[in-house]
Amino acid sequence: MSLDDTDRRILKVLQKRGRISNAELSEAVNLSPSACHRRVHSLEDQGYIRDYVALLDARKMNVPTTVFVEITLSGQADEVLEAFEKSVARIPDVLECHLMAGTADYILKVVAENTEDFARIHRQYLARLPGVAQMQSSFALRTVFKTTALPV
Repeated sequence: MSLDDTDRRILKVLQKRGRISNAELSEAVNLSPSACHRRVHSLEDQGYIRDYVALLDARKMNVPTTVFVEITLSGQADEVLEAFEKSVARIPDVLECHLMAGTADYILKVVAENTEDFARIHRQYLARLPGVAQMQSSFALRTVFKTTALPV
């Protein structure tokens, strides 16, 4: 299934207002409610809409500190990569883990209460990850721009 202009309008609205009612969505994209409902269901079935989530405020959740951790592994064998990925996925404070091209093998996005909390996360989890040869952490001073919306 390829996306037409109506599908794209639906996706743009849903990315910004995921809890919008079908009636409001159909009005926003100029469709009848039944046609809009069918389109949304089709977009879900086709995998364009993967999930619906609530985005929480990191400050209110007491984890306002964001740390980007670059990790270089001791090797590139499948077993090393798999062991690392399996272990890092179990760390509750890691929001994202990306396999990279370049100097680091992985980059992690970690949230913490403050620098002391990050030190705890580092000791308790990061320092124990398998296959790690080198680790470098960078603290975000301020988030200038952040979105979850993909270009549609």
